[in-house]
Amino acid sequence: MEQYNQLYELYEEHDTDTLRALQDLADLFPLVESRVALDRWKEINEELAERKDEIENAFPDVGDVLADLATRAREEQAFTGLDLSNKYGRSVNVFVLDVDETLRSTGSTDNEIPNDTLNLLATFYDEGVPIVICTGQTLENVKGFAIQGLGSEIVHSGNLGIVYETGTGVFTPGHGAQTKQLLYEDLNDDIQAVFDDVRARVLSQAPERLRKGCHLQGNEFNITMKPNFDTGSVDAVEIIDEALVYEIDLLADAISTLDQIGDVDRETTSTWTRAYYADQDPEIEAVLDREGALPDVSASKVPPDLEDMLERIDIGYYEGDAAEIGSLELSKVVGVEAAFDVLDIDDPFAIVMGDSKSDLRVMRWVQEHNAGIAAAPEHASQAVIDHVESTDELVFEEGRAGDILRTVYALNRFADESPS
Repeated sequence: MEQYNQLYELYEEHDTDTLRALQDLADLFPLVESRVALDRWKEINEELAERKDEIENAFPDVGDVLADLATRAREEQAFTGLDLSNKYGRSVNVFVLDVDETLRSTGSTDNEIPNDTLNLLATFYDEGVPIVICTGQTLENVKGFAIQGLGSEIVHSGNLGIVYETGTGVFTPGHGAQTKQLLYEDLNDDIQAVFDDVRARVLSQAPERLRKGCHLQGNEFNITMKPNFDTGSVDAVEIIDEALVYEIDLLADAISTLDQIGDVDRETTSTWTRAYYADQDPEIEAVLDREGALPDVSASKVPPDLEDMLERIDIGYYEGDAAEIGSLELSKVVGVEAAFDVLDIDDPFAIVMGDSKSDLRVMRWVQEHNAGIAAAPEHASQAVIDHVESTDELVFEEGRAGDILRTVYALNRFADESPS
């Protein structure tokens, strides 16, 4: 109880709000060639040091930890960090971070990662904590904003990895022959043939409404249809719902041409394929139902040869944002494991932050292996929210990913000071 009592005293007896404000100013103060600016930056740091000294003097033995903690974490974040330290007994040693609608949000951050979030990530990087960006985006898109936000030095430091296109590839700059791994090249020839077939026809054979209302994301392997409307708008929701049904049927058509599927005709294959994915995901079932495309057959009757293929292919649905065909053999989990291997993280304890079902797989993986904790924005998929609330309840407001980073900062301060 002593640590909890010390925290109560820290936040009740000391002006930690001002301390955090000074730290934020010191971190974010613009680097300009101005004597006035440099003098002001010096004044900020001097006041920051004085206030930290006051805390250090007030708490013998642990004052340096509490002073450092007070510069980053609010009271509730500090207490949560202490709870997590007592529960797990170790610090976070790697970040696994989704980007869209997690680090940044179209609703509250103008689709940019907030400066305080970037600064906190840079702080952890300076302490030697690797960062793994884990996203469904293309590599070029991710590299662009990573360099712009984190800086080229961090991106090319050898301590950062990018799992892109939901795990089809891994990019870890500075690691020679292992810098870029095309994981999809290891897939079975039949799976690759199905994706090649679908990719070649997905727009050219689409109905006119879909051709005008959607575009293909520039993926290396996954097949992702995106709306030509504002994400989440009524028009975007309608066109992506149609695209989902179209992609499922196109996938079924491609599979029906494989020798191992047998003599099942294309129309029947489509019926079974719709039934299979409706059974796998209630959101997909709801879309098929709304589109009048939900078959009146049981998924338990899907022929074994067809089921064997479908079990290896993922259909992703993101309302008003994307309809995607991917490989279940190439999930974010596979990509994260590959990134950990290159970054030489053999005993991970990660903070996994994400909002979608592909992120949920990573969250469940770290839980099963006692390898980390999970956090999600409040607007995440319900399955993600259910998982996060059932574990450590690390749900944050839209655009406030930095709140979780501050909680992790507190966790690490306590865990690092605990007796081994």
